[in-house]
Amino acid sequence: MEVQNDEISLKELIDKAKEWWHYLLSQWKIILLAGIIGACLGLAYSFSKKPIYTATLSFALEDEKGGGGLGGALGLASSFGIDLGGGGGSIFTGSNLTELFKSRAMVEQTLLSPVVVDGKTISLAEMYIQNQEWREKWSEKPKLKDIQFLPNTNRKYFTRVHDSILGVMYQDLSKTGLSVGQKDKKISIITIDVNSTNELFSKYFTEALVKEVSDFYVTTKSKKARMNMDILERQTDSIRRELNGAITGVAVANDNTFGLNPAMNVRRAPSARRQVDVQANTAILTELVKQTELAKVTLRKETPLIQVIDQPILPLKKEKFGKAKGIVMGGFLAGFLIVFWLIVRRIIKQLV
Repeated sequence: MEVQNDEISLKELIDKAKEWWHYLLSQWKIILLAGIIGACLGLAYSFSKKPIYTATLSFALEDEKGGGGLGGALGLASSFGIDLGGGGGSIFTGSNLTELFKSRAMVEQTLLSPVVVDGKTISLAEMYIQNQEWREKWSEKPKLKDIQFLPNTNRKYFTRVHDSILGVMYQDLSKTGLSVGQKDKKISIITIDVNSTNELFSKYFTEALVKEVSDFYVTTKSKKARMNMDILERQTDSIRRELNGAITGVAVANDNTFGLNPAMNVRRAPSARRQVDVQANTAILTELVKQTELAKVTLRKETPLIQVIDQPILPLKKEKFGKAKGIVMGGFLAGFLIVFWLIVRRIIKQLV
């Protein structure tokens, strides 16, 4: 008896499915019309949707090792109170460096970089505004219509409105336009992708961002070594002046004691002291010259810090919303929605 009830339930289910199928077939004109309208809307969207251009740049991080053979010399330098910086690491490596590329400070500074478009030098920020057609939207807003982003402008001259607009640009680029990543953790190669509806903007922004970060990286990384080298050069110049003075003093003292009775050793004391000064200053100067050269080697060792491998080359990779894709997706979506609406409407009528 239980098996018979199951068979009846299954039959009822099949009959119900047939009933719904025949109902939807009876509404084929509405479904077809909705599909055609959806396909037309999808086609129109494919025409209005601008293609996305992707600029890709890859670079390698310099593999900095320890001081190696410089270890002993670096120890001597420390005895003079000088740290040549050859054994330390860097905070800007790996994931930290990728975050530096995506930081607001670097992105906004890059947006102020100059580029030449149609024979005119403008900033990347102005190029972005033109690409997004913001000027047309700002024409009726007094606070925005006259605002300008001139190339290499000092941020201290910016108003709150300037900062707000740059913030919007940064948010847009961070969400969809800028991607920085390390494809293989075992290889120190980082890839930057910039997406935009303007091919030249994608290329220019990618190159400018790498230059901006590279300059900041080099300046920050070499700042300590450069300061130490300046200190060593000043100390070297100071000791050299003292040595020259001591040599002159020895010559004067020798002239004053020329032909003096050998028994009068007291009169020879100034000359002896000057000779000791010459020897001491000569030894110090020799060591300082060595340390100065080591400081120069250390400074050269830390640059360049970013080695570009592949640069974006025109024409860039283009991703376009195809017409066939728009027709199929628009027709399918519209057809699905109208079928869903017909089913809901019939269920409501049956319940009422």
